[in-house]
Amino acid sequence: METDYVSGLPENMGGSGDPSPVTAYGVYVSMKASAKEAFGSDSLAGKKVLVQGIGNVGMHLVEHISKEGAKVYVYDISEERIKTAVDKYKAEFVTADKMFDLDIDIYAPCALGATVNDDTLSKLKCKVICGAANNQLADEKKHGELVLQKGILYAPDFVVNAGGIINVYYELEGYNRERAMTHAEKIYGTTWNIIQTAKAQNIPTYAAANKIAEQRIESIARINAVL
Repeated sequence: METDYVSGLPENMGGSGDPSPVTAYGVYVSMKASAKEAFGSDSLAGKKVLVQGIGNVGMHLVEHISKEGAKVYVYDISEERIKTAVDKYKAEFVTADKMFDLDIDIYAPCALGATVNDDTLSKLKCKVICGAANNQLADEKKHGELVLQKGILYAPDFVVNAGGIINVYYELEGYNRERAMTHAEKIYGTTWNIIQTAKAQNIPTYAAANKIAEQRIESIARINAVL
């Protein structure tokens, strides 16, 4: 109301409103790219997926993966959201003390950060970590190395959840949800490229993602210096 230099606005003020559908779609396609590497196919049909946190983003993610035929386990502190996920998407509720003991294919942290830590990594039975939460690795270097050593493919959080900022960006030029979703779909390719870079250089995926991001920033800086 006071300045033009704000985005992420509600629809009644000309903005995009809730960005969570776009964020969740980006998580979904990133999960598919990760599955392609870990399982040889990007299909999630029959895969066992634990979604920790079924807020706005988590619930949309549950919708996507359940429609594709995944077996979905959910945990949340909200009984209402748990009931919705169980009733609407046939998800199975697990308690906090049991969820890291599950034999699953994919762990999708979509709530608090730092859930990939010493305690959980000693229990986690999955091939992929791919979720919407920020700062999933309690210690980026330590736990980024540990997931690699354990044979777990970690999809870097700031890549996976980029759909939110992509959505906000499209408010700058007159919002169009279809264009935002099309752009978010490219997170699949970005995730895949990071995974292949990490493999080729024998480095953790978080390090590959940071390296690519830093190279992009340096390239833009050089272009701006010339201009």
